[in-house]
Amino acid sequence: MILLIVKKAPPLLALLIGTLLGGVFALIFQPGVVALIGGGESLNFESGYKGILNAITIKTSVASDNAALSDLFSAKGMAGMLGTIWLIVCAMVFGGIMDGIGALSRITKSLLGMAKTTFGLFASTVGSCLALNVTASDQYLAIVVPGKMFSKAYADRGLAPENLSRTLEDSGTVTSVLIPWNTCGAYHSGVLGVSVLDYMFYAIFNWLSPIMTLIFAGLGIKIKRLATSSTSK
Repeated sequence: MILLIVKKAPPLLALLIGTLLGGVFALIFQPGVVALIGGGESLNFESGYKGILNAITIKTSVASDNAALSDLFSAKGMAGMLGTIWLIVCAMVFGGIMDGIGALSRITKSLLGMAKTTFGLFASTVGSCLALNVTASDQYLAIVVPGKMFSKAYADRGLAPENLSRTLEDSGTVTSVLIPWNTCGAYHSGVLGVSVLDYMFYAIFNWLSPIMTLIFAGLGIKIKRLATSSTSK
């Protein structure tokens, strides 16, 4: 997996290879557990095949006398993520409809109209990302839509595109996990088994990032300008 990351392999390929390697190592080092999950007394082709597929796809558990270990040895597989997947699909459909009817553009243009200064432009970008994270319930829409809407405004003010990219990341990407009905918040809550409202107060980086972005914009710190050059003949 480290090699795939270093080689920058496509995510789907990396996930597939990681899953297959996990199954192979389970057969080598934990044949008894694989057979148990597969419903057999000993490892053979049928019990091994069923055990690996069950571990990947459906809820499985390995009995233990220790309650903490029993909970640790229980997993829901891909079936446990279906609720989050449905939420992601619904969020994408909802966001697509909002974008298609022009509602997202209208909201963003209203925010852009209030950007009279450089700080106002940054603040409008942050507000737009936060609003889309809340209303569209999807991180990607909160990044792509403001990115398209504000790119020309940043260029008109002589601001390098890195400023917009950084602001989108600081306000669109990291805050998505702080919203329970956002796809990122739902995913993290489902994986961790902790509600968003319980962990959000400890996610200091996530809610501090947009605040620091506004402070830096207000003080003019790390604001990169477009390079200008003139030639005379």
